[in-house]
Amino acid sequence: MRTAWRLPWLLATALALVGCGGHRSARPYSSSSRAGSGSGGSYDAGGVNDDTSRPQSSRYRSNSDSVPDGPPPDVSKLPEPVPKVEPRSLYGNKSPYSVLGQTYSVLPSARGYDERGIASFYGSKFHGYKTSNLEDYDMYKFTAASKVLPLPSYARVTNLENGKSVIVRVNDRGPFHADRVIDLSYAAAVKIGVWPKGTGLVEVQGIDPSAPAASEAPPPPVVTPATPRPGIYLQVGAFSDPANAEHVAAQLRVANFAPVQVMDATIAGRLVHRVRVGPLTDVDSADQVSAQIEKMGLPHPQVAVD
Repeated sequence: MRTAWRLPWLLATALALVGCGGHRSARPYSSSSRAGSGSGGSYDAGGVNDDTSRPQSSRYRSNSDSVPDGPPPDVSKLPEPVPKVEPRSLYGNKSPYSVLGQTYSVLPSARGYDERGIASFYGSKFHGYKTSNLEDYDMYKFTAASKVLPLPSYARVTNLENGKSVIVRVNDRGPFHADRVIDLSYAAAVKIGVWPKGTGLVEVQGIDPSAPAASEAPPPPVVTPATPRPGIYLQVGAFSDPANAEHVAAQLRVANFAPVQVMDATIAGRLVHRVRVGPLTDVDSADQVSAQIEKMGLPHPQVAVD
């Protein structure tokens, strides 16, 4: 990117989704995993020799993620990014793309994107290394990784448990843990209280800078002390045949992981019957129950936060 001779390497790197978001932290919680980097080149990323041609298992300075020593920074003094119209990055926007056996499609824009789920964060291990659009990851900036939002784009992320929110610039791919909706930079995680716990229940609202009044990001969800704590549900399937839904629900009730519900919903004008397990008490419980459901031979459930 800095010199023309590197462009072939950069293109190969981009197609392989360099630096897809996720991490293994010293914290006691399940975290996402990054995609393999494939072929690439070496880059001086803020003093880091980032050899993107190496496999993910040996590319970074350490095997596990961590946070800086000492107290976290005063994030109240860090400026949030101001959403602005930016051209799509040449790298990291391939669509569809596949990671760890799953295929994802990149949205045309962040307009209208609104999703609730579990957020995680990544820190020191990736600091200074390349993100999926070949920018340097800076854990002291308000950035994030998404599986589907275009690079770059902007979003407001709100912690549904305390009402704190932050605007982030999405410049990375991930997290490729099936139960995570977004990976936050260390600074963003600190600001909304996802750090030091490691995960949090969030709402992610896309921001479209080209829309009227785009300088005003969508207001965060109102969370007050009287607001019921959101629950974590695992959706095991959505069936057009109610008998199939009840059959799966019966299997789950016998396993007795948590309450099981069959809920009707209309999707694209079609009635479907959703099988949900929950509410579950916390993210660790959701991860454990998800793994147990898969061991039963059922599909990996989708996480819903209501």
